[in-house]
Amino acid sequence: MKKIHSKKIIIPALIAIIAIFYACKQSFLDKSPIGTLNQNILANENGVQGLLIGAYALLDGEGGNVNSGWGSAADNWTYGSVAADDAYKGSTPSDQGDILGLETWTANSANGYVAQKWATCYEGAQRANDVLRMLKIATNVSATNAAEYSAEARFLRAHYHFELKKVFGNVPFVDETVNNTTDPATLSNVDASGAYVNIWPKIEADFAYAAANLPEIQSQVGRANKWAATAFLAKVYMFEGKYSSAKPLFDQLIASGKTSSGKKYALIPYAQNFNPATNHDNAEMVFAVQMSVNDGSGSANASGLGQANGNWGDNLNFPYNGGPGACCGFFNPSQSLANSFKTDATGLPISNYNSGNNVSDLSASQYNGNLDPRIDWTLGRPGVPYYDWGPHPGDAWIRDPANDGHFSPKKNTYAQSQKGTYSSTENYWANTELTANNYNVMRYADLLLLAAEAEVQVGSLAQAQTYVNMVRNRAADPTGWVYAGGATYDATKSQYSPQTTPADNYMVAPYPPGYFTDKNTAMAAIQRERYMELGMEGHRFFDLVRWGIADVTLNNYIATDRIAKTSLVSVGANFVKGKSELFPIPQAQIDILNAKGKTILKQNPGY
Repeated sequence: MKKIHSKKIIIPALIAIIAIFYACKQSFLDKSPIGTLNQNILANENGVQGLLIGAYALLDGEGGNVNSGWGSAADNWTYGSVAADDAYKGSTPSDQGDILGLETWTANSANGYVAQKWATCYEGAQRANDVLRMLKIATNVSATNAAEYSAEARFLRAHYHFELKKVFGNVPFVDETVNNTTDPATLSNVDASGAYVNIWPKIEADFAYAAANLPEIQSQVGRANKWAATAFLAKVYMFEGKYSSAKPLFDQLIASGKTSSGKKYALIPYAQNFNPATNHDNAEMVFAVQMSVNDGSGSANASGLGQANGNWGDNLNFPYNGGPGACCGFFNPSQSLANSFKTDATGLPISNYNSGNNVSDLSASQYNGNLDPRIDWTLGRPGVPYYDWGPHPGDAWIRDPANDGHFSPKKNTYAQSQKGTYSSTENYWANTELTANNYNVMRYADLLLLAAEAEVQVGSLAQAQTYVNMVRNRAADPTGWVYAGGATYDATKSQYSPQTTPADNYMVAPYPPGYFTDKNTAMAAIQRERYMELGMEGHRFFDLVRWGIADVTLNNYIATDRIAKTSLVSVGANFVKGKSELFPIPQAQIDILNAKGKTILKQNPGY
């Protein structure tokens, strides 16, 4: 696992062999010969472990033999946040223009970012399949170890397909029977009648197998355990609308779930989830992509993409011209996201948050009311302390304020006192943007809010409110707020002291008893809570789609958000129901499989 931080799996004798093994393989859709490497060299315990390392290594979306880059980042910042109302693309309109197509829901099938996501996820799935294939011929692997390696491989295969399903929807499932010599028909995303195939049952089966065969505790914190697999199975059920199947799993997870190092799931101080000093092994981590820096993991190639273990997928997403990093001004939090943190005099969310004055809007009268304190861990805004870098200087850190607004990303960055320790000092392009900041694919707060949804649908409204209030009570703890007035930031604790002058008018409170009176009220509260709690973490777009409110929410966003209603509408932004919920399947892949005139891979509707 390239990204394991605390205890890396190192098998030096296999590194060169595994590199050759993957170099000989092409995209799963390219039916070239596999290569001449004798696979029997890897048909043993060390070989299987080495292949499993390779399957884990692509969790960050980077470093594969196929094209990968910012479009395949682990946190889905382009698909899950920029394509939603979390963030603007950032930089200048022409810089990385393929992102603009994602942001405005106008991307076509030649878009380079969707090609990266497709190719990297399928390579990850095939790496997991390599483990399963090798286990069939491997010697000296005990039955116990074989079951665990198989379960880990199937967890990873399910994860990569889950990513593909969220982004593209109508995709084929590639198992260990599929390789470069397989009949192309086995790679089809349509059945004999021409209808799209449903791969949800196969994703379910992989996560269920992993949950049944993985241990509770692993030797490395980055490995999946049984509880992570259970959590992902429950989340898959939520995407399918199988709430009655998800609820008992959430009950088990909340009662007994543990991290891979054996910590009982719990909410930790909010900011610690985004601090590279505290997010490698904590009680909120259900499953995370582990990052590391300054570990000699390899040098960058001519295009800048190397085998670095730091979070390459986010290295565009730093304040421009100052603060952490030195580049590049992408991924600016939206005005709508900032406004969503408005609270009333009782500490509850203001429903129509984009009406009235805007939070920290330097071009108009500013909003001066109460705010949920999570705002200042989610985004950097003018005048508010940005870790220990001092007050955020506003537009001095923004590349193009007219299109990017006034805010900087924060959850993926680091403190000044951490520079050189948790940021890279190695010889990479934009090395100070390579960090050891993990990405939480799922954390306990996400799980609790999903459990609350399940309770609304098939359980108890009171229990749903309890779960939501657990998250809100964590936010209400003043020890976890941002403080000004000369307060000093301690990066080892994600905490300011002295805690005498809050950085703004913070006010957040749990919902009062009986607030969740009906499903509509409860779901509206949960949807808002996920927006605030998980902002800038790549979940928002997929949430809106599975709730069936993406068209209304996002078209309202471009009509009311101060930046979006000018910069995005002017370039044709329009969310089309029945089309824009999915991104286009790369045309190059369709052309390869359909070259003989038969429709093997069918494009998504509307493209």
